[in-house]
Amino acid sequence: QVQLVESGGGLVQPGGSLTLSCAASRSTLDYYAIGWFRQAPGKEREGVSCISVSGDNTYYADSVKGRFTISRDNAKNTVYLRMNSLKPEDTAVYYCATGRVLFRLCERSGQYTYWGQGTQVTVSS
Repeated sequence: QVQLVESGGGLVQPGGSLTLSCAASRSTLDYYAIGWFRQAPGKEREGVSCISVSGDNTYYADSVKGRFTISRDNAKNTVYLRMNSLKPEDTAVYYCATGRVLFRLCERSGQYTYWGQGTQVTVSS
């Protein structure tokens, strides 16, 4: 069983930055791609970013491109999402997920088997 734990969320002013972490319970990252998703109240879950097993391939939603950066440290079984220039519309619960993902479809939540519990990000002045 794979367990994922997100951390790093919080309250930040517009224009600020946060780094989210996703820690896996075992050597998950040696085998699986990781995706970050977010869900705001009343909205569908949105694929934000994904990273392949090797880290050579990444995906970003248009809404975060140029502001967010995904990275991974397989030795620490951890994936990071660095979020810069945050906007109020980035407010959501952020989830990381993993599984046997077809990377070209990595932004689709149905590709993933294992999910973390989520961490709240609130961007507000």
